[in-house]
Amino acid sequence: MGNLHAGILGTGHAYPAGILTNAELEKTVETSDEWITTRTGIKQRRKAAPGEYTSMFAVRAARQAIERAKLDPLEIDLLLCATVTPDQILPSTGCIIQAELGANKAAAMDIVAACSGFLYGLTLADSMIRTGQSRYVLVIGAEILTQYVDYTDRGTCILFGDGAGAAVLGPVEADKGILAARIRSDGRYLEQLFSPGGGTRRPASAATLAAGDHYFKMRGNELFKVAVRSMSEISNEVLEEAGQKAEDISLFIPHQANQRITDAVASKLKVEEARVYSNIAMHGNTSSASIPIALDECVEAGRVKEGDLVLMASFGGGVTWGGVLVRW
Repeated sequence: MGNLHAGILGTGHAYPAGILTNAELEKTVETSDEWITTRTGIKQRRKAAPGEYTSMFAVRAARQAIERAKLDPLEIDLLLCATVTPDQILPSTGCIIQAELGANKAAAMDIVAACSGFLYGLTLADSMIRTGQSRYVLVIGAEILTQYVDYTDRGTCILFGDGAGAAVLGPVEADKGILAARIRSDGRYLEQLFSPGGGTRRPASAATLAAGDHYFKMRGNELFKVAVRSMSEISNEVLEEAGQKAEDISLFIPHQANQRITDAVASKLKVEEARVYSNIAMHGNTSSASIPIALDECVEAGRVKEGDLVLMASFGGGVTWGGVLVRW
Protein backbone atom coordinates (compact mmCIF):
# COMPACT_ATOMS: atom_id res chain seq x y z
CA MET A 1 0.00 0.00 0.00
CA GLY A 2 2.61 2.53 1.08
CA ASN A 3 4.64 2.12 -2.15
CA LEU A 4 1.94 3.33 -4.50
CA HIS A 5 2.67 6.54 -6.37
CA ALA A 6 0.02 8.70 -8.04
CA GLY A 7 0.73 9.82 -11.59
CA ILE A 8 -1.20 11.85 -14.17
CA LEU A 9 -2.56 9.41 -16.77
CA GLY A 10 -4.56 11.79 -18.93
CA THR A 11 -5.38 15.50 -19.24
CA GLY A 12 -8.01 17.62 -20.98
CA HIS A 13 -9.31 21.18 -21.24
CA ALA A 14 -12.24 23.14 -22.63
CA TYR A 15 -13.40 26.75 -22.74
CA PRO A 16 -16.15 28.88 -24.25
CA ALA A 17 -15.95 30.08 -27.85
CA GLY A 18 -16.62 33.68 -26.79
CA ILE A 19 -13.57 35.97 -26.56
CA LEU A 20 -13.41 39.31 -24.73
CA THR A 21 -10.45 41.39 -25.93
CA ASN A 22 -8.78 44.34 -24.27
CA ALA A 23 -10.05 46.50 -27.14
CA GLU A 24 -13.63 45.57 -26.25
CA LEU A 25 -13.03 46.38 -22.57
CA GLU A 26 -11.72 49.82 -23.60
CA LYS A 27 -15.27 50.61 -24.79
CA THR A 28 -16.92 49.85 -21.43
CA VAL A 29 -14.42 50.84 -18.74
CA GLU A 30 -11.67 53.45 -18.40
CA THR A 31 -8.68 51.37 -19.44
CA SER A 32 -6.49 50.63 -22.45
CA ASP A 33 -4.86 47.63 -24.08
CA GLU A 34 -1.45 49.11 -23.18
CA TRP A 35 -2.44 49.60 -19.51
CA ILE A 36 -3.81 46.04 -19.16
CA THR A 37 -0.92 44.39 -21.02
CA THR A 38 1.79 46.25 -19.08
CA ARG A 39 0.29 45.45 -15.68
CA THR A 40 -1.02 41.91 -16.24
CA GLY A 41 0.21 40.44 -19.52
CA ILE A 42 -3.41 39.75 -20.55
CA LYS A 43 -4.56 40.41 -24.15
CA GLN A 44 -7.88 38.54 -24.13
CA ARG A 45 -9.95 36.13 -22.09
CA ARG A 46 -12.63 33.51 -22.83
CA LYS A 47 -16.15 34.54 -21.85
CA ALA A 48 -19.10 32.21 -21.47
CA ALA A 49 -22.31 33.12 -23.28
CA PRO A 50 -25.66 33.45 -21.45
CA GLY A 51 -26.90 29.93 -20.78
CA GLU A 52 -23.40 28.44 -20.52
CA TYR A 53 -22.41 27.20 -17.06
CA THR A 54 -19.45 25.69 -15.21
CA SER A 55 -20.24 21.97 -15.50
CA MET A 56 -20.60 22.18 -19.30
CA PHE A 57 -16.90 22.87 -19.74
CA ALA A 58 -15.88 20.64 -16.83
CA VAL A 59 -17.60 17.66 -18.50
CA ARG A 60 -15.86 18.33 -21.84
CA ALA A 61 -12.42 18.59 -20.20
CA ALA A 62 -13.09 15.49 -18.05
CA ARG A 63 -14.22 13.36 -21.01
CA GLN A 64 -10.99 14.20 -22.82
CA ALA A 65 -8.86 13.36 -19.76
CA ILE A 66 -10.65 10.02 -19.17
CA GLU A 67 -10.32 9.08 -22.86
CA ARG A 68 -6.60 9.90 -22.90
CA ALA A 69 -6.11 7.87 -19.71
CA LYS A 70 -7.74 4.96 -21.61
CA LEU A 71 -10.32 4.47 -18.88
CA ASP A 72 -14.07 4.07 -18.66
CA PRO A 73 -15.95 6.64 -16.51
CA LEU A 74 -17.14 3.72 -14.34
CA GLU A 75 -13.51 3.12 -13.30
CA ILE A 76 -13.27 6.52 -11.59
CA ASP A 77 -13.36 6.08 -7.79
CA LEU A 78 -13.23 9.74 -6.78
CA LEU A 79 -14.25 12.92 -8.63
CA LEU A 80 -12.99 16.24 -7.26
CA CYS A 81 -14.24 19.47 -8.83
CA ALA A 82 -12.34 22.59 -7.79
CA THR A 83 -14.51 25.66 -8.34
CA VAL A 84 -15.63 28.94 -6.75
CA THR A 85 -18.35 29.37 -9.39
CA PRO A 86 -20.55 26.28 -8.96
CA ASP A 87 -23.60 25.56 -11.12
CA GLN A 88 -25.74 25.95 -7.99
CA ILE A 89 -25.54 25.86 -4.18
CA LEU A 90 -26.81 22.24 -3.94
CA PRO A 91 -25.84 19.63 -5.01
CA SER A 92 -22.13 19.96 -5.63
CA THR A 93 -21.00 20.64 -9.18
CA GLY A 94 -18.98 17.43 -8.78
CA CYS A 95 -22.21 15.42 -8.51
CA ILE A 96 -23.67 17.20 -11.55
CA ILE A 97 -20.53 16.36 -13.56
CA GLN A 98 -20.61 12.77 -12.28
CA ALA A 99 -24.14 12.25 -13.62
CA GLU A 100 -23.21 13.74 -17.01
CA LEU A 101 -20.11 11.56 -17.31
CA GLY A 102 -21.79 8.38 -16.09
CA ALA A 103 -19.05 7.98 -13.47
CA ASN A 104 -21.60 6.31 -11.23
CA LYS A 105 -19.16 4.44 -8.98
CA ALA A 106 -17.24 7.53 -7.88
CA ALA A 107 -17.58 9.64 -4.76
CA ALA A 108 -17.99 13.22 -6.02
CA MET A 109 -17.51 16.55 -4.29
CA ASP A 110 -16.34 20.13 -4.75
CA ILE A 111 -13.19 21.80 -3.44
CA VAL A 112 -13.42 25.52 -2.69
CA ALA A 113 -9.83 26.81 -2.61
CA ALA A 114 -10.01 29.47 -5.34
CA CYS A 115 -6.99 29.51 -7.68
CA SER A 116 -5.25 26.75 -5.69
CA GLY A 117 -8.20 24.38 -6.06
CA PHE A 118 -6.64 22.14 -8.72
CA LEU A 119 -3.44 21.65 -6.68
CA TYR A 120 -5.54 20.98 -3.58
CA GLY A 121 -7.29 18.32 -5.67
CA LEU A 122 -4.02 16.77 -6.88
CA THR A 123 -2.74 16.64 -3.28
CA LEU A 124 -5.91 14.90 -2.06
CA ALA A 125 -5.87 12.51 -5.03
CA ASP A 126 -2.23 11.63 -4.28
CA SER A 127 -3.12 10.79 -0.66
CA MET A 128 -6.15 8.68 -1.64
CA ILE A 129 -4.16 6.69 -4.22
CA ARG A 130 -1.14 6.22 -1.95
CA THR A 131 -3.32 4.80 0.85
CA GLY A 132 -5.20 2.51 -1.54
CA GLN A 133 -8.52 4.24 -0.77
CA SER A 134 -8.95 5.10 -4.47
CA ARG A 135 -7.35 3.72 -7.63
CA TYR A 136 -8.39 6.30 -10.22
CA VAL A 137 -9.17 9.91 -9.33
CA LEU A 138 -10.52 12.61 -11.64
CA VAL A 139 -9.49 16.15 -10.65
CA ILE A 140 -11.16 19.09 -12.41
CA GLY A 141 -10.68 22.85 -12.15
CA ALA A 142 -13.61 24.72 -13.72
CA GLU A 143 -14.83 28.31 -13.55
CA ILE A 144 -17.23 30.81 -15.11
CA LEU A 145 -15.66 33.84 -13.42
CA THR A 146 -17.02 36.44 -15.86
CA GLN A 147 -20.45 36.14 -14.22
CA TYR A 148 -18.96 37.45 -10.95
CA VAL A 149 -17.05 40.37 -12.41
CA ASP A 150 -18.10 43.99 -11.98
CA TYR A 151 -17.55 45.53 -15.42
CA THR A 152 -17.35 49.01 -13.91
CA ASP A 153 -14.35 48.03 -11.72
CA ARG A 154 -11.29 48.32 -13.94
CA GLY A 155 -9.07 46.70 -11.32
CA THR A 156 -10.84 43.33 -11.52
CA CYS A 157 -12.88 43.18 -14.73
CA ILE A 158 -9.75 42.99 -16.88
CA LEU A 159 -8.39 39.90 -15.10
CA PHE A 160 -10.81 37.03 -15.19
CA GLY A 161 -11.78 34.47 -17.82
CA ASP A 162 -13.68 31.21 -18.12
CA GLY A 163 -12.71 27.59 -18.78
CA ALA A 164 -12.00 24.14 -17.38
CA GLY A 165 -9.13 21.70 -17.17
CA ALA A 166 -8.97 18.12 -15.91
CA ALA A 167 -6.54 15.35 -15.05
CA VAL A 168 -7.01 11.65 -14.28
CA LEU A 169 -4.63 10.22 -11.70
CA GLY A 170 -3.80 6.62 -11.01
CA PRO A 171 -1.02 4.38 -9.64
CA VAL A 172 2.36 4.57 -11.43
CA GLU A 173 5.90 3.22 -10.91
CA ALA A 174 7.62 4.43 -7.74
CA ASP A 175 10.04 6.83 -9.48
CA LYS A 176 7.24 8.53 -11.47
CA GLY A 177 4.19 10.64 -10.65
CA ILE A 178 3.76 13.09 -7.79
CA LEU A 179 7.06 13.31 -5.91
CA ALA A 180 5.93 15.99 -3.43
CA ALA A 181 2.76 17.99 -2.80
CA ARG A 182 2.01 20.69 -0.25
CA ILE A 183 -0.99 22.95 0.32
CA ARG A 184 -1.48 25.89 2.69
CA SER A 185 -3.94 28.65 3.56
CA ASP A 186 -4.16 31.73 5.76
CA GLY A 187 -7.68 33.03 6.40
CA ARG A 188 -6.37 36.21 7.99
CA TYR A 189 -5.91 37.59 4.47
CA LEU A 190 -9.48 36.74 3.42
CA GLU A 191 -10.46 40.29 2.46
CA GLN A 192 -7.65 40.61 -0.08
CA LEU A 193 -9.78 38.70 -2.59
CA PHE A 194 -13.38 37.85 -1.74
CA SER A 195 -17.02 37.90 -2.76
CA PRO A 196 -19.09 38.84 0.31
CA GLY A 197 -22.67 38.36 -0.91
CA GLY A 198 -24.94 35.39 -1.49
CA GLY A 199 -24.09 33.20 1.52
CA THR A 200 -25.63 32.98 4.99
CA ARG A 201 -23.76 36.04 6.26
CA ARG A 202 -25.16 38.31 3.53
CA PRO A 203 -27.99 36.35 1.92
CA ALA A 204 -28.89 37.33 -1.64
CA SER A 205 -31.43 40.14 -1.68
CA ALA A 206 -32.31 43.19 -3.75
CA ALA A 207 -30.03 45.22 -1.44
CA THR A 208 -26.97 42.93 -1.81
CA LEU A 209 -27.44 42.82 -5.58
CA ALA A 210 -27.72 46.61 -5.78
CA ALA A 211 -24.54 46.93 -3.67
CA GLY A 212 -22.69 44.48 -5.93
CA ASP A 213 -21.87 42.21 -2.99
CA HIS A 214 -21.82 39.14 -5.26
CA TYR A 215 -18.92 40.54 -7.32
CA PHE A 216 -15.25 39.78 -6.67
CA LYS A 217 -13.42 42.42 -4.61
CA MET A 218 -9.65 42.57 -4.65
CA ARG A 219 -6.74 44.43 -3.11
CA GLY A 220 -4.21 43.78 -5.83
CA ASN A 221 -1.07 45.45 -4.49
CA GLU A 222 -1.19 43.65 -1.14
CA LEU A 223 -2.03 40.35 -2.83
CA PHE A 224 0.93 40.62 -5.23
CA LYS A 225 3.56 40.56 -2.47
CA VAL A 226 1.97 37.69 -0.55
CA ALA A 227 1.51 35.69 -3.77
CA VAL A 228 5.14 35.98 -4.87
CA ARG A 229 6.47 35.07 -1.42
CA SER A 230 4.07 32.14 -0.87
CA MET A 231 4.52 30.56 -4.30
CA SER A 232 8.31 30.85 -4.12
CA GLU A 233 8.49 29.36 -0.63
CA ILE A 234 6.18 26.41 -1.31
CA SER A 235 7.98 25.65 -4.59
CA ASN A 236 11.28 25.43 -2.72
CA GLU A 237 9.63 23.23 -0.06
CA VAL A 238 8.39 20.62 -2.56
CA LEU A 239 11.72 20.63 -4.41
CA GLU A 240 13.58 20.07 -1.16
CA GLU A 241 11.18 17.33 -0.05
CA ALA A 242 11.75 15.49 -3.34
CA GLY A 243 15.51 16.02 -3.22
CA GLN A 244 15.48 18.09 -6.41
CA LYS A 245 16.82 21.52 -7.37
CA ALA A 246 15.30 24.34 -9.40
CA GLU A 247 17.77 23.65 -12.23
CA ASP A 248 16.33 20.10 -12.50
CA ILE A 249 12.89 21.44 -13.51
CA SER A 250 11.97 20.80 -17.14
CA LEU A 251 8.80 22.88 -16.93
CA PHE A 252 7.35 25.34 -14.42
CA ILE A 253 3.58 25.86 -14.65
CA PRO A 254 2.47 28.58 -12.24
CA HIS A 255 -1.12 29.70 -11.71
CA GLN A 256 -1.83 32.27 -14.42
CA ALA A 257 -2.81 35.27 -12.29
CA ASN A 258 -0.55 38.00 -13.58
CA GLN A 259 2.54 37.88 -15.80
CA ARG A 260 4.45 40.03 -13.32
CA ILE A 261 3.77 37.50 -10.52
CA THR A 262 4.94 34.66 -12.79
CA ASP A 263 8.12 36.54 -13.70
CA ALA A 264 8.86 37.42 -10.05
CA VAL A 265 8.39 33.83 -8.83
CA ALA A 266 10.48 32.37 -11.70
CA SER A 267 13.21 34.91 -10.92
CA LYS A 268 13.22 34.00 -7.21
CA LEU A 269 13.44 30.29 -8.10
CA LYS A 270 16.09 31.01 -10.78
CA VAL A 271 14.08 29.22 -13.48
CA GLU A 272 14.74 30.85 -16.85
CA GLU A 273 11.93 31.98 -19.14
CA ALA A 274 12.30 29.09 -21.61
CA ARG A 275 11.20 26.62 -18.90
CA VAL A 276 8.24 28.70 -17.64
CA TYR A 277 4.85 28.22 -19.29
CA SER A 278 2.53 31.19 -19.66
CA ASN A 279 -0.83 31.38 -21.44
CA ILE A 280 -2.22 34.37 -19.53
CA ALA A 281 -2.18 36.57 -22.66
CA MET A 282 -4.84 34.33 -24.22
CA HIS A 283 -6.89 33.21 -21.22
CA GLY A 284 -6.53 35.72 -18.39
CA ASN A 285 -6.97 34.38 -14.85
CA THR A 286 -9.25 31.31 -14.85
CA SER A 287 -8.70 30.56 -11.14
CA SER A 288 -8.76 26.79 -10.44
CA ALA A 289 -8.87 26.05 -14.19
CA SER A 290 -5.64 27.89 -15.00
CA ILE A 291 -3.07 25.21 -14.12
CA PRO A 292 -4.94 22.24 -15.66
CA ILE A 293 -5.63 24.20 -18.88
CA ALA A 294 -1.94 25.18 -19.07
CA LEU A 295 -0.83 21.61 -18.29
CA ASP A 296 -2.99 20.14 -21.05
CA GLU A 297 -1.79 22.77 -23.54
CA CYS A 298 1.78 21.71 -22.71
CA VAL A 299 0.89 18.02 -23.17
CA GLU A 300 -0.78 18.74 -26.53
CA ALA A 301 2.18 20.85 -27.70
CA GLY A 302 4.68 18.13 -26.76
CA ARG A 303 6.32 20.31 -24.11
CA VAL A 304 6.09 17.49 -21.55
CA LYS A 305 8.04 14.29 -22.19
CA GLU A 306 8.45 11.11 -20.15
CA GLY A 307 10.93 11.64 -17.35
CA ASP A 308 10.44 15.42 -17.26
CA LEU A 309 10.21 17.14 -13.90
CA VAL A 310 7.16 19.43 -13.83
CA LEU A 311 6.61 21.96 -11.03
CA MET A 312 3.19 23.54 -10.48
CA ALA A 313 2.55 26.35 -7.99
CA SER A 314 -0.54 28.39 -7.19
CA PHE A 315 -1.91 31.18 -5.05
CA GLY A 316 -5.52 32.30 -4.62
CA GLY A 317 -8.21 33.86 -2.50
CA GLY A 318 -8.57 32.54 1.02
CA VAL A 319 -5.71 33.03 0.86
CA THR A 320 -4.60 29.60 -0.36
CA TRP A 321 -1.44 28.35 -2.02
CA GLY A 322 0.14 25.09 -3.06
CA GLY A 323 3.02 23.36 -4.82
CA VAL A 324 3.11 19.99 -6.63
CA LEU A 325 6.17 18.37 -8.19
CA VAL A 326 5.60 15.62 -10.77
CA ARG A 327 7.93 13.25 -12.60
CA TRP A 328 6.16 12.69 -15.91
